[in-house]
Amino acid sequence: MVSLLNKPAAGTERVHGAHVGLAITALALGGFAIGTTEFVTMGLLPEIARGIDTSIPKTGHIITAYALGVVVGAPVIVALGARLPRRGLAIGLVLALGLGNAVTALAQGYEQVLAARFLAGLPHGAYFGVASLIAASLVPEERKGRAVSGVMLGLSVATVAGVPASTWLGQGLGWRSAYWAVLGITVVTVLGLLMFVPRSHGNPDATIRGELQALTKPQVLFALSAGMIGFGGIFAMYSYVAPLVTDVADLPRSAIPWFLLSFGIGSVFGAWLAGRLADWDVVRSVLVGFAASVLTLLLVFALAGLPLLLWVLVGGIGVLGSVLAINLQIRLMSAAGDAQMLGAALNHSALNVANGLGAWLGSVVIEAGHGYRSPSLVGAGLAVLGLSVFAIGLRVKSAGQRAGT
Repeated sequence: MVSLLNKPAAGTERVHGAHVGLAITALALGGFAIGTTEFVTMGLLPEIARGIDTSIPKTGHIITAYALGVVVGAPVIVALGARLPRRGLAIGLVLALGLGNAVTALAQGYEQVLAARFLAGLPHGAYFGVASLIAASLVPEERKGRAVSGVMLGLSVATVAGVPASTWLGQGLGWRSAYWAVLGITVVTVLGLLMFVPRSHGNPDATIRGELQALTKPQVLFALSAGMIGFGGIFAMYSYVAPLVTDVADLPRSAIPWFLLSFGIGSVFGAWLAGRLADWDVVRSVLVGFAASVLTLLLVFALAGLPLLLWVLVGGIGVLGSVLAINLQIRLMSAAGDAQMLGAALNHSALNVANGLGAWLGSVVIEAGHGYRSPSLVGAGLAVLGLSVFAIGLRVKSAGQRAGT
């Protein structure tokens, strides 16, 4: 599958050996910052709700606001920035992420926090788009897939290290301290990008119309739709993992970070597994990932009252989230043709539509009085729909190939 990734941009400075590892680590650190700010909100949702004097379901809308920022920012920023030097674009996006977190930490009241989370989400997808292409340009053809997965690994490591640590910090020093911590991570990331990532040119032939034309490709649209809907199943459950732990499993607040840690361990393992599965078969990996998500979410619904089993199942959701996210990204980069930076960025738009959709539908069933188990059942339904959309896309492609022959 690595041959599906685009060629290095002209003018990219080659780095070798340990320097490649340092460059990819610096790029992954940006993903670590993004993953921390995205997921720590879920772990601190009760604290944020109390801090801004709003109910937990309504406060869940700030997760949707962040997701909306990703959805809006990814295609717009990539289309406008395709001609810019890639390292400079990556640095600018990390600085924008830091600014969004500072604004979140300073925000007062529900409306201001909602707007701040939207701002923080804008650079998310575009960063992963440009970082994936930079990483791919630093290595030989046969190692491009591993380089891209190395960048994505930063997002997974955030769930096992950054999110639990920030959650503990937020519970102990106030929820705002978690977002100040993310600002600190972005500062370190910028320094790493300046020190270890080589300069490279953008694509001088890129146009806004040319980049956005990828959105007219049927297989891009099917993959996007499958991610938007199906991945929402994971977020429907995970958005409300904190009250699921305390209200359903009947554990103290201090147990919440341990469940976030389980999700994080699963995510890191899933990122490793995803690369191997992609080398086997990207399409089958997505199909298996969706099917396994349905089963796991149904088990969460049925067994959430048993703390140990819930801990294991939350870890399983982390595994499946990484497997789906990375394989859907490779699928989109392949389907997007020459606009592969947009394809990579759009994957994160799709996943954050899923984030917002899952969080919103979860709040709907909770507010309707169905309890904190109910988002998992909604999630299983979303995963079934995502699997169906992806399968329909494969049938359309197969029919088109037969018609072409």
